[in-house]
Amino acid sequence: MSRRIIRWLLAGVAVVIVAAAGAAGYVYVQLQPPTTAVGETVVLEIPSGYGSAQVARLLEEKGLIRNAFVYRYYLAYHGVSNRLQAGKYRFVIGTDVAQITRDLVEGNVFRETVKVTIPEGFRIEQIVARLEEAGLGSRERYLTLIQEHDFSQFPFVRNIPKDAPLKYRLEGYLFPDTYEFEKDADEVTVLTAMLERFARELTPQRQERLRDLGLSVHQWVTMASLVEREAKVDKERPVIAGVLWNRLNENWLLQIDATVQYILGEPKERLTYRDLEIDDPYNTYVYEGLPPGPIGAPGELSLEAVLYPQAHRYFFYVTKKDGTDEHYFAETHAEHEKNIAMSRQNERRRTGQP
Repeated sequence: MSRRIIRWLLAGVAVVIVAAAGAAGYVYVQLQPPTTAVGETVVLEIPSGYGSAQVARLLEEKGLIRNAFVYRYYLAYHGVSNRLQAGKYRFVIGTDVAQITRDLVEGNVFRETVKVTIPEGFRIEQIVARLEEAGLGSRERYLTLIQEHDFSQFPFVRNIPKDAPLKYRLEGYLFPDTYEFEKDADEVTVLTAMLERFARELTPQRQERLRDLGLSVHQWVTMASLVEREAKVDKERPVIAGVLWNRLNENWLLQIDATVQYILGEPKERLTYRDLEIDDPYNTYVYEGLPPGPIGAPGELSLEAVLYPQAHRYFFYVTKKDGTDEHYFAETHAEHEKNIAMSRQNERRRTGQP
């Protein structure tokens, strides 16, 4: 072979190598994320029946990839051209093609969600109103399900007393927390999630503690709902729980204002003597023991306070009315009367009354 032929062959090989390198470099660049509008969120819908070419064009139009033609061959090279799934997706411009492809193959579709917060102490009426405001179903449907739907997969629901004159069957069991639901979640899904959240509070340790105290789950939640409504300062929850235990153990009327407020529905600034005489099983000024059921949704601290109350001999308490939301506690009625006088004095001082 002559030197001239060898030179031509070498030159040809060099051209091929350079061309291949150039092509590889081109492909590499075209598979890099776009550099414009980086960080922006893009939501796109891939219709059912779309092939890889249509998906690639859509991604290019949305600014998620540089080159639809190159991306098609990327999909073919990795053997996933026929595995892209339809649906709504949310991507951030600047995401690499490997992650985009992985999401499309795995069907990691975007679902619009709604966050809703249920505060501690909320009653059923307040909870369903909050859910309806968030666009998660209707009040009427919730109230029907709360009374009638079969949630028997939860033992604590099965054990709610069926003959008790409850205002709402699930009162107290829709656990207060921040939830995130899919935008189109139905009412059963929402209620089930809230009951599942309550179920997580029923740990084996707590169930054992309930047995030690001789409390049913329903009694526990009912008592905790009283603590939730009465205590505004966390450190006082075990103290107030201790007062309730003391009065129950001595067969005293609990005399909890919040139970009367629950009967009335709309909170009143001051209860009248006539209010305290309402003949209703929830009225702890008239009926001994716990009310038939919870008067709101207790949070974790109130549930814990009932299980582990502070040991003391207090039987009375009254709000200090000094702006702290704390209470004066007393062992005797005489001490309680003095505390009431101090509370009134604090209120006059704070409001500038003579």
